[in-house]
Amino acid sequence: MATSTAKDYYQVLGVPDTASADEIKRAFRRLAKEYHPDANPNDAAAAERFKEIGEAYAVLSDPEKRAQYDRVRKMGPLGGFGFHRGPAGAASTDGGGFRFTIDDLGDLGGIGDLFSSFFDQAKRRRGRGATGAERGRDIEYVVEIPFTVAARGGKIPIRVPVTDDCAVCQGTGNAPGSRPTSCAECGGTGMISFGQGGFAVNRPCPACYGRGQIPTDPCHACRGSGQVREQRKIVLTVPPGVDNNSRLRLSGQGERGTGRGAPGDLIVTFRVKPHRFFRREGLDIHCTVPINIAQAALGSRIRVSTVDGKKVELRIPPGTQTGTRFRIPGQGVEKGGRRGDQYVQVRVVVPESLDAEQERLMKEFAEASGLKY
Repeated sequence: MATSTAKDYYQVLGVPDTASADEIKRAFRRLAKEYHPDANPNDAAAAERFKEIGEAYAVLSDPEKRAQYDRVRKMGPLGGFGFHRGPAGAASTDGGGFRFTIDDLGDLGGIGDLFSSFFDQAKRRRGRGATGAERGRDIEYVVEIPFTVAARGGKIPIRVPVTDDCAVCQGTGNAPGSRPTSCAECGGTGMISFGQGGFAVNRPCPACYGRGQIPTDPCHACRGSGQVREQRKIVLTVPPGVDNNSRLRLSGQGERGTGRGAPGDLIVTFRVKPHRFFRREGLDIHCTVPINIAQAALGSRIRVSTVDGKKVELRIPPGTQTGTRFRIPGQGVEKGGRRGDQYVQVRVVVPESLDAEQERLMKEFAEASGLKY
């Protein structure tokens, strides 16, 4: 058994032992973002720190586990502390404490999602050829689309970052033709157990990424990690009527499965860009159109654009006041067999300046109408 210097979960997160639940959560999110493997590729030290942060949060964010931990912590290192080589379940639970696995992170308000990328990779590597088929991880992706595409639907190309097995080494991390050696840190099991007092956490070995083997000649393409990040190009079909935060699931477009397992899904969240002319309320479209004094006073016919890219004729009756709204039926957004309307609000625009003749005529009009000026 190899033992390392004792660590304190509060010190790991950089908070006092009197910290509130919100303070612990804020500290965790800040540190997890800083040390996430995606932000520190091929950095074993950052990966190790990332997992320690997760272990500390898994205990301190749970009131019951935190209370037990505080009791053990006050009693001192009764159960010993360190990394225990071996498979899951091999570490001691001295002092009548309890155990939890890294999978318990999934119950902590979405924290499991933050860790899923790193640990799913380790599980896939460890399970290749041993545990059978495993479904690939789902990918969540946010895409910004134009207002008119959201309303009418259409096709847009996107590039989604995915993690995939290195094509050069087939995900083993070994240079072609080389042979790996058994990992000395975990004894070839791919797992280590981390414990303090009555607590123990099983996790993928950071030295071998959960594979149980160390490349003697690392693959040059992935630097021995067995994984590469790449951009997958997808032509996305946007259904009509999409709004902000609408979600679309594309089956089989997520991370690739292992052992002939099914691929995960791609879950797209839409963000709709604002339009300079249109705005949307439910299925209805609203817009504002300027008209001049003559059109407002005498009446007119104007042509108004719609979200379908067409123009419709709108009658402006004589004496129309600024702010008046007109409805154009059936020219809103179509969704689920229903279609909204388009509402046009007119704004009467007054000339900023008049020449001498225009001013004379305007005064005559005012006097004839009994208007003061």
